[in-house]
Amino acid sequence: MARRRDPLTKDLFSWEPPKVAVGYSADVIGRGRLDGKIARLVGQAFRDAREDGMSREDIAAEMSRFLGRDISATTLYKWTSESSEGHRIPLDAFIALVHATGAKDLLGFVPGEFGLAVIESQYADLIEERLLEDHIEEMQARRQVLAAKRKGRR
Repeated sequence: MARRRDPLTKDLFSWEPPKVAVGYSADVIGRGRLDGKIARLVGQAFRDAREDGMSREDIAAEMSRFLGRDISATTLYKWTSESSEGHRIPLDAFIALVHATGAKDLLGFVPGEFGLAVIESQYADLIEERLLEDHIEEMQARRQVLAAKRKGRR
């Protein structure tokens, strides 16, 4: 006879740590030229926004409000086209896109190209605390080595 699972008992193996660094995965970014990667990322942000109920027209309107200049939905399509030469998203529009869509994962791309990560600010103090603990441990180990040398000379 099969045992029934208690619906009130949590599965201990289902826990996953929170995502600390922001950014899209390598399968979203893909390979190839830098302009192609950027177009794919922008396209992914639009797809994610569409799943949240935002159309490209909504995004264009919000970006226009944020920037104080007109951004058309046609321009948004051009930014996602890898073959559209000369139509790359400017930095201020990139920031407006993050603002309009809430796609903070876009922010991880540029630092990721340099081996860096963008983290939520709530984790910054925790990381600094851990780095300080590591430094204190190193200093204590160094102090013990020096003390042992001094005692060995007596």
